[in-house]
Amino acid sequence: MQFSPLCTGPAGPSATRAKSRDSGVSLLELLVVLSIMAAVAAIAVPVFGGGVSSTQLRTAARDVASGLRLARSEAVASRRETILMLDLEHRSFRVDRDPREHALPRGVEMKLYTAQSDLVSETTGGIRFFPDGGSTGGRVSVAAGERKYDVDIDWLTGRVAIAE
Repeated sequence: MQFSPLCTGPAGPSATRAKSRDSGVSLLELLVVLSIMAAVAAIAVPVFGGGVSSTQLRTAARDVASGLRLARSEAVASRRETILMLDLEHRSFRVDRDPREHALPRGVEMKLYTAQSDLVSETTGGIRFFPDGGSTGGRVSVAAGERKYDVDIDWLTGRVAIAE
């Protein structure tokens, strides 16, 4: 058996400790790199993101649906036809006899499928509700990129439903 002597010179344990200290990354360096990456991500995500979150898109579809339900209940309560007018160009809608105009978030695209008689122009149209609760029926699509919600209006009952 052969034993090697323990050296304490330049090639001994102290040299090994010095080498391992130089070859690693300190905690401070790691934190600096992580903070730089976080700053870059905070700037890049809003710039390259689609602009409209799923929550905003879902809220826009719910706003349109609640406007349609308001128009239906207004028609039944007042026993008069009520129409919800949509302005596709400005992404907004309003209910008859209600002065408020409801705007959808920027970046949301709307499409209207309704009776020909309720189309005012290429960018404006409406859904009409009757005193018995029925309607002209149709669909309002609210989309942002590939994501889309369809707000369907049943012509017979006036029932409003949101479909993905």
